[in-house]
Amino acid sequence: MIGQEISTSYEELKEDMEQAASSLVGGTEEVDEEDGSSTILPDSNSPSVRFSKSCLKNVFSVILLFIYLLLMAVAVFLVYQTITDFREKLKHPVMSVSYKEVPFYDAPGIALYPGKAELLTCKHHYYDYILPLVNPGQPGEIECTIQRVSYTDPFSNQTKKHAVIVQGPREVKKRELVFMQFHLNETDQDFSAIDYLLFSSFQEFLSSPNKSEFMKRCESSYSSWKFSGGFRTWVKMSLVKTKEEDGRETVEFRQEISVVNYIERRTKAGGDQLFFVVFEWKDPFIQEVQDIVTANPWNMIALLCGIFLALFKAADFAKLSVKWMIKIRKRHLKRRSQILNHIS
Repeated sequence: MIGQEISTSYEELKEDMEQAASSLVGGTEEVDEEDGSSTILPDSNSPSVRFSKSCLKNVFSVILLFIYLLLMAVAVFLVYQTITDFREKLKHPVMSVSYKEVPFYDAPGIALYPGKAELLTCKHHYYDYILPLVNPGQPGEIECTIQRVSYTDPFSNQTKKHAVIVQGPREVKKRELVFMQFHLNETDQDFSAIDYLLFSSFQEFLSSPNKSEFMKRCESSYSSWKFSGGFRTWVKMSLVKTKEEDGRETVEFRQEISVVNYIERRTKAGGDQLFFVVFEWKDPFIQEVQDIVTANPWNMIALLCGIFLALFKAADFAKLSVKWMIKIRKRHLKRRSQILNHIS
């Protein structure tokens, strides 16, 4: 009985040892399979993969840095161009022309220098209608407001000038005009003409305490014209007001002149000359001229602020990119040294 029990326990021990050996062999095979699989599939955290990623990031960083440097160069060029354009616009203002409609004008002054000629007729007519001439060459009605002034020529102190100042038309809507007729006896000159000039306000002339000095200033400031004998000269006036840079306002007259031949019907005209002149406003529009600086400082300031903001942002990004590249480079060198130390 005792011998059978010993043999039975021996067999059980043998079976247990065989099971342990088989399990050990199976575990070894599993370990080998795991090792084989690990050698086939590379680890994503290996140094070579990390190096390739950091290299790619460095390349993209360099490209972005060059792009932002190019943008900074463009921004600097825009700043220079903006400042240059602003200075050019300040030096060369643009002329602005506008038209102001008026119901009537301030009556201008018409200064005539007839010399030896005599004023025969002066009348106001309306709607471009002039009555036929009655007894041409003979004194007629003078219905205009007239002043006579003598003064020294402002360009030659030795010459005395005598002017007939006539009040000009006012009612532009009614097409008011002033018609005048002059007569000149025989003269030894080859050509005969009467000088005249226009100034802006007849009322200002009347209220002036020194009319001689007033006319001297007018002759210095305004241009003079002529109308010839033997013709009817029709003068259509327009007013131009110009605002100077210092704030002063100057007035200039522009004229459209048409000339019609006078048909002489007098039997005993001899060498006499007749002068006919008509003054009328061209239209109810006053032309106003002023210089305007198109350069707006606020637009330039806003543009410069935007450009400088872009410059600062680009510089900040470039600075961070350089720091990041240096950091990546140091980290890569550190890992490389660690690998070399581990291999050695």
